[in-house]
Amino acid sequence: MIEQRRVAAQKGLAEAEEKNAKADSEQAEITKTRDGFVQERDTILAKAHETAEEARKARLEEAAKEAASLEAAAKTAIETEKAEAEKAWAEQASRLAVEIAQRLAARLDGPLVRAAFLEWLVGEIRALPDSERQSVTTLEAISATPLASDEQERTRQQIGEAFGASPQITFAVDGGLIAGLELRGPHLAVSNSWRADLARILAELAHV
Repeated sequence: MIEQRRVAAQKGLAEAEEKNAKADSEQAEITKTRDGFVQERDTILAKAHETAEEARKARLEEAAKEAASLEAAAKTAIETEKAEAEKAWAEQASRLAVEIAQRLAARLDGPLVRAAFLEWLVGEIRALPDSERQSVTTLEAISATPLASDEQERTRQQIGEAFGASPQITFAVDGGLIAGLELRGPHLAVSNSWRADLARILAELAHV
């Protein structure tokens, strides 16, 4: 009986040790698995943090680019508006200056002024090429105010001498000339008037 109890006790101890060994093995496996989970979690968190940081930097860079683009567009718009405003003011000032000059010039029309414009017109005619002057047969002479008969005759004579021919000249009136004379033919136009001078001045001012 004693031997049987001893054998049973040893068997019990052996089974207990086997259970303990199995329990230790299972605990070690559990610990290993848990450590693996912890490591994997840390890896995932680190990757998530890295991705979030990269996204943040990308958003900041994009915001900076957008801000720079908006700033550049705003500067361009301001410069464009400034240039357009300056141009508008310059055009307005030029037109006002020309309008003032036009009103002043309108007071200067008279025989002496018309004679001066006729002399300038004759000079322009003489500067034309011979072929162009000699081909003229009919002309219309336009003045700002009606010309007396003696002025018409003098005008017809000086223009004919300048052309080196005797073109047929008719007379017309256009108050828009302000002062001076214009010649118009089928293939010819010669202007020497306040209107032409002021238009040229306005064009020059517009390109300053």
